[in-house]
Amino acid sequence: MNNILIIITSISIIAVVYHHALYPIFLHWFSKKHPQHGIKITPRGFHQSKKDRILPTVTMIIPAYNEQEWIADKIRNLACIDYPSDKLIIIIACDGCTDDTVTIAHNTIQEAICSDVHIEVLVFEDNQGKVTLLNQLIPQYNSDIIALSDVSALLSYDALLVAAKHFEDPNIGVVNPTYHLLKPSSEGEKKYWEYQTKIKQQEAALGSSLGSHGAFYLFRHELFIALDKDTINDDFILPMKIVEQGYQAIYDPSIRALELERVFQDEDFSRRLRISAGNLQQLLRLFPLFSPKYKGTAFTFLSGKGLRFTMPYFMIMAYIGSALLLSNPLFFIAFIGQTLGYSLGFMGFVFPRIFSNKYCQALTYLVIGHTANLLGGLNYLFNKPKSSWTRVHK
Repeated sequence: MNNILIIITSISIIAVVYHHALYPIFLHWFSKKHPQHGIKITPRGFHQSKKDRILPTVTMIIPAYNEQEWIADKIRNLACIDYPSDKLIIIIACDGCTDDTVTIAHNTIQEAICSDVHIEVLVFEDNQGKVTLLNQLIPQYNSDIIALSDVSALLSYDALLVAAKHFEDPNIGVVNPTYHLLKPSSEGEKKYWEYQTKIKQQEAALGSSLGSHGAFYLFRHELFIALDKDTINDDFILPMKIVEQGYQAIYDPSIRALELERVFQDEDFSRRLRISAGNLQQLLRLFPLFSPKYKGTAFTFLSGKGLRFTMPYFMIMAYIGSALLLSNPLFFIAFIGQTLGYSLGFMGFVFPRIFSNKYCQALTYLVIGHTANLLGGLNYLFNKPKSSWTRVHK
């Protein structure tokens, strides 16, 4: 029994170390050996030219639910996107809004800055949920490219031109931008997103970027597969279903999506619980991507998303196993290290002002994230949460 306990604990510790340290180190090394070169575009300068004829048509859909605080800024931002007006349709889909989102949207599109842009405000009386909305709207448009974006995210002015250049490659099915937070809720959140941005960029060097961010992403219209109504993380499953068809999802750091809305700590945990439930759901629904035929994508999917879901269980087994093997010096050191790490993480959550050091905050964000991952996964298994549209932002 002692040998079995040593083996289980050792495997758990190795899994934790691999996911948090060895895997990022390998990605860093591989991306250095196989650098991805950015593309160059000729600035259009908002002037018509003959080159406009070869650009793909784009329909951008912005689902909106009670977004009165950001909807005007979003529409003005979209009006400043440099793309031929006859090749771009922008749809503001107001899904059962109970605030002034619809009124503000209608007033904003009357402004002079929006006069040359095709913007439609669609009003749905009943709240259907984002997934139902996407399944209903996307098939209605015949554009070459569909772009999805959150109301609270501002886009770089040349985002569509850069994306269009990528789509000249017939193997590219999805284009992802770099996601930035205007005002992170904590130093831990800031470090986490900087880390995630780097990982996404490096994972793309191995195969495909894993998933997208709802702030903004684009895909070929003909590759869209309707989502199940109970889909939780639609911005992961939708693009990965395209990758499953044999197309590549690429990551371009020159395309920017800036998140205006700030998530507060108590709301952030609720959001992460939901995302964590979605992590389990997407593993089950995208299980074919673990097949070796997907090569680098299968490796990153297993090492990243696969291990992320199982990580809380490995961490628990590593901690309990180390506690039961204290007589062994190596496991004693492992137990002390884990105890200190978890204690600092939870103390940083309870007393954020005292433990305000950026390293403590980063550790807190990591530990609380894995806690949410554990609880969210268990909640999905036993309660099957529905994918109704709720807001966790203020």
